[in-house]
Amino acid sequence: MIKILITDDHAVVRRGLRQIIGDVSDMVIAGEAENATEMLELLSKQDYSVLVLDISLPGRSGFDFVSQVKTVSPELPILVYTVHPEDQFAVRMLKAGASGYLTKDKPPEELIKAIRKVVSGGRYVSAALGEQLALGLGQDLARLPHETLAHREFQIMQLIVLGRMTKDIAKELCLSVKTVSTYRARALKKMKMKTNSELTRYAIKHNLLTP
Repeated sequence: MIKILITDDHAVVRRGLRQIIGDVSDMVIAGEAENATEMLELLSKQDYSVLVLDISLPGRSGFDFVSQVKTVSPELPILVYTVHPEDQFAVRMLKAGASGYLTKDKPPEELIKAIRKVVSGGRYVSAALGEQLALGLGQDLARLPHETLAHREFQIMQLIVLGRMTKDIAKELCLSVKTVSTYRARALKKMKMKTNSELTRYAIKHNLLTP
């Protein structure tokens, strides 16, 4: 039996997933969480076959959620289930440790297929992205400036464009103010920008404020 842990902050999505999974004889929803705290608590209590994770949860970024799960349950496959288009975040999520990436506009049978794929040890992405990865383009897929950023640089860029002050970012991420400033400087240099306003305009244009 494939035991599934669902983490999504929308009750209607969790209900829909229960209905979809309920029709599959060898799958069961073994746990539900609406935030990261509940998710980690459930992970500490029992083993699951797969985590179906919405990365747009309140609080920290989706990249942090994936990394945190891999720290406490390194062998657990994670299927990211999100509204965010694949070309925005899929490769970055795979690099963070996710086993698959599926958008919520796909039909139910695609979800079942994706769950089976990651539980069996494979990776699940769309055919288009899979072809690009097979051709070796996954290391630098999007070719956009933000895709050149390391994880922490990207994370700090997101917090900056959300209006967070350097000292607040440092406190939230348990870093020194100097370290945050260094990451900010690296991000600006890589993206060939000079100000936070430029970062903000870019992030809005490319819909990078979440997850």
